[in-house]
Amino acid sequence: MGLILGIDEAGRGPLIGPMAIAGCLIDEKIEIESKKLGVKDSKLLLSKKRELLAKKIKEKAIAYHVLLIHPYEIDSKIKSGVNLNRVEAEKAAEIINQLSKKIEEPLKVVIDCPSPNKELWKKYVLRKITKQDNIFVVCEHKADKNHIAVSAASILAKCAREREVAKLKKKIGKDFGSGYSHDPKTQEFLRQYSKEHKKDGIFRETWQTWQNHKKQKEQKKLEDF
Repeated sequence: MGLILGIDEAGRGPLIGPMAIAGCLIDEKIEIESKKLGVKDSKLLLSKKRELLAKKIKEKAIAYHVLLIHPYEIDSKIKSGVNLNRVEAEKAAEIINQLSKKIEEPLKVVIDCPSPNKELWKKYVLRKITKQDNIFVVCEHKADKNHIAVSAASILAKCAREREVAKLKKKIGKDFGSGYSHDPKTQEFLRQYSKEHKKDGIFRETWQTWQNHKKQKEQKKLEDF
């Protein structure tokens, strides 16, 4: 049976918390079984269903690998001139390198592409892959909707991100909502607790939302003066 490695991310955009990238290695038989279980794009599933499917995916998959990219790493990369698309490409290649180590047969890799320029982004991924033989890489937009392996990876990534967010909330003892800038609860948390929790490393400080908030704080100080 042909081997398929699906790769997808969760949490590219939030102001708070990590981005998760997952790879799920399956074959055509597991692909059929996963489809019957209801595996699909994680955004189309409720949280409880995602967690249930994540458990099933881990049981059935030949292998899987999940990476967490925390705010400090994202900020560090961006400050050094590496944008988020390239960060994701590097992590996708890391997953390919990890899961293809002991594979000798042909491997099809399907990645949900974050860049509008699929071919250029694919070339960047390929440059980071250490093992080139028998690996065929496909980069697509909306691959999480069109490929079960990528849907499975999206579920693993989304669940990993949600678990990390829950840990952060427990650690700081406050509910900051989804962590996305459009979330009113996240916005309110930023207004009230940005200074208190800055050292906890939960914020992506290179994000425009954080920069705007910082400018507003500085402006208020000048007005007070």
